[in-house]
Amino acid sequence: MDSFDPNKNPWKTLSSRPIYSNPWITVREDQVIRPDGQPGIYGVVETRISTGILALTPEDELYLVGQYRYTMGEYSWEIIEGGTDEGEDPLEAAKRELQEEAGLVAEHWEPLGGEIHTSNCHSSERGYIFVARGLSQVASSPDPTEELRIKKVPFDEALEMVVRGEIKDAIAIIGILAYAQKRFLENTPGK
Repeated sequence: MDSFDPNKNPWKTLSSRPIYSNPWITVREDQVIRPDGQPGIYGVVETRISTGILALTPEDELYLVGQYRYTMGEYSWEIIEGGTDEGEDPLEAAKRELQEEAGLVAEHWEPLGGEIHTSNCHSSERGYIFVARGLSQVASSPDPTEELRIKKVPFDEALEMVVRGEIKDAIAIIGILAYAQKRFLENTPGK
């Protein structure tokens, strides 16, 4: 009989110290005992909770946001995304980001799946994705660090952009693929 326990942490943290911090991230270095029993270090990037929004029209068009991503050195098309403020509920953050980035408010909100871990090998970032419908246009108010372009595309075109590698952002890919699967299951007889 296998005695594997997925809830048993094979790592032991001896100490933890912050290395760097700004309003968006904190980098810490932990002194650890690794699963093999040897001492080591583990660097962790801590972030705020992230949100992604699939803003969909009645015609199943998806709003995409384009912006230059400094970290990657390239332009990126993504779903509407953003981080939570201190103590902010992810759904409230998603509503705020939809208005700030795209100038939209939504009547109907639905979570798409549960919590996601965007890069759990070095980051503690957790994310939540929502579907927003019943959209109305309002004024946008992007952050000063954002130079955004907004476009609507048929959802199937966004899905093709993922398959062709034109959408590379993890939250956008997860959201688009999860919604495509949900839509497929809802339209499959007997499911």
